[in-house]
Order: sequence, then C-alpha cells, then structure tokens
Amino acid sequence: MKSKPIFVTQPSLAPLDEYVNLLKGVWERGILTHNGPLVCQLENQLAKKLNVKNLVAVSNGTVAIQAAIKCLELKGEIITSAFTWVATVSAIKWEACTPIFCDIDPETLNIDVNSIEELITEKTVAIMPVHVFGNPCDVDAIEKIAKKHKLKVIYDAAHAIGSKYKGKSVLECGDISATSLHATKLINTGEGGACISVDDKLHEKLKRIRFFGHNQAKDIVEDGFNGKMTEVHAALGIANMNYFDDVINDRKQKYMFYQKSLSHLDFVRFQKLNIGESNYSYFPVIFDREERLLDAEKKLNKENIFPRRYFYPSVNEFKKIVKYRECKVSESISRRILCLPLYYTLKMSQIKLIVEILSNK
Repeated sequence: MKSKPIFVTQPSLAPLDEYVNLLKGVWERGILTHNGPLVCQLENQLAKKLNVKNLVAVSNGTVAIQAAIKCLELKGEIITSAFTWVATVSAIKWEACTPIFCDIDPETLNIDVNSIEELITEKTVAIMPVHVFGNPCDVDAIEKIAKKHKLKVIYDAAHAIGSKYKGKSVLECGDISATSLHATKLINTGEGGACISVDDKLHEKLKRIRFFGHNQAKDIVEDGFNGKMTEVHAALGIANMNYFDDVINDRKQKYMFYQKSLSHLDFVRFQKLNIGESNYSYFPVIFDREERLLDAEKKLNKENIFPRRYFYPSVNEFKKIVKYRECKVSESISRRILCLPLYYTLKMSQIKLIVEILSNK
C-alpha cells in the first residue's frame, strides 16, 4: 500500500474552528460581498502585517494584474519576463496590451535588467517584472530604466508576500504591485489577490475599478469590472494571517535544510538570492540537463512524491497565444527546473526521503 501522496505544495490553514467562528458573523450579517466588513478588516490587517501603506483585495491574482493595467490606463507593449506563469500573459492580453518577452538572469531567474532597454520601442508603455519564487528583482535598476524612458512599472508579485527589499516590503516597489492570495501562497484566502500602491490616488482608483467603476456615491466613474473578494474568502485570510510568521519561518528552515542537504550534488544548482530578502515560498532545483530532471521526477513519482516543473514551458513558447520571440536562457532553465515539495505540514522525515532519493544517482 502506497503512502499518502506528497505534492509540491499544500495550503497553510488555520484550525477549522477559528475559520468557522468568523463565518458565523457572516451568516448573522447576511453580507457575502460588495466590500463587506471582513474584506475591509483583511485589507487593514494585511497592510499592517506587511507594513504597506495601501492594499486593495480582489478576487484573484490575475485580476490584480488586470486592475493594475487598467488603473494606469495602459495601451501598448508591456515588457515582461519569459519565465512566469501564463496568467501574467493572460492579464496583459485581456487588457488589450501586447506582451513583449524579455529573457532572464540565469542565476536569479528574474528578468535580465541588461536586456530590457533593447526591447523598448515607441509602443512600449510599461515594464512588468516578476519576483520569481519570491526572489526580489533588481528594483533599483528597473526603476532607473523606467524613469529614463518614462514607463510605468507593474510588478507581478504573485509569489512575493513576505519578501523584502532594503528592509521594506517589496510590494511597495513600482507604480503598482499585484500579488496573489491563492491557496498555494504563504497567506491564502483560497482564491484571492491584492493590489498595492503607495500612491493614494491610484489606491482609490483601484478600489473603484474592482467594483464596476463605482465611487462611494455609487456613480460609475471608471471603466471597471467585477473583481471583488467575498466575505467567505476574506474570513479564511483573516484566520490564516494569524499563522503567517510561523509559516514563513518554517518555510525558510526547510528551504535551508534542502539546500544544505543537496549542495553536495554536482548536477544541480539553486536560485541565487542576492538582492533583498526572499520569502522562501518555493524550493526550485536547476538540473544540468533535462534528462536528469526527468529521471529524478520519475524516481520521486514512484515513491508517491510529486514535484512540479515551474515554469514549463517558458511562456514565450506558447505559440498558440503569443508571437514567439526567442529567450534562450528562459527556455533552457524551464526545461531543467523542478520545484520540490515545500509547505507547512510537510514533515522533515519526508524532506529527508526526497533528499535521499535525489542523492541516489
């Protein structure tokens, strides 16, 4: 009889009774959506927890990116990383903009800042870097390029809750950051997302956009959409937030154990974390060649262990939805990278088993 499957990640969840207690109030009030009291509470508590000035909760991380593009009234080309999840591209396309793929740094896996300027044309309106696996981008270099060419910066910060740059939340970088509160994230609402901007005017505009463009008088003053978070999702986020410090500390401890335990292998290397402070949300391993990755994946699967090939393939290779532009580094990395299981309830004995399997060539 096989053991229980070990997946690449599992949601970090508060005790059920704590969540149910919050739901009792939802049932008593009879308010399920439309910027309810728990959504407001979540926004305030999460902003305080992350030490950010403004935070707008939305229905998911993809909608957060769309809201950011709409808020900045962008129409044209947006330069983004080729090494990301397809949602980055989907959001850009849904807002009638064109994604232009930039290759990545082979060490950090983030956008290659030295390759951005060669992609800028008269049609370029913004740069959308991705903090890959919570690893902060070179935000100073990106800001310098954006100012030089008068471009907006939206960060796809889906992985970056808890990540810091120069001691502050990386979510306050750029004009707007769009993050995710999906079930796999360090703080989750099941499905959910948020937009963060230090600009108060953008913050108020984002709140209107997520609610069909309504202002407080219920007049339609923006071209908005339905991006609202429900009270049921907000309640889960509030309950889970109480355990955020434990979750992120646990993630770091396990990340470091993995890295130390696998560092003797000459056929793998790790993502370079050299700018800011990562939240250790994933543990990616980069193999020397794809065949070795496939062999390791097969051995792990045989033991009911299921890592995941984040991000495979490189999004510039989705030729049915985007115009192909070669990004050699991203394409190579995407074929050789495997994220190992990493989550709060994962036992150290299970991690040791994974290490043992990978160490047996």
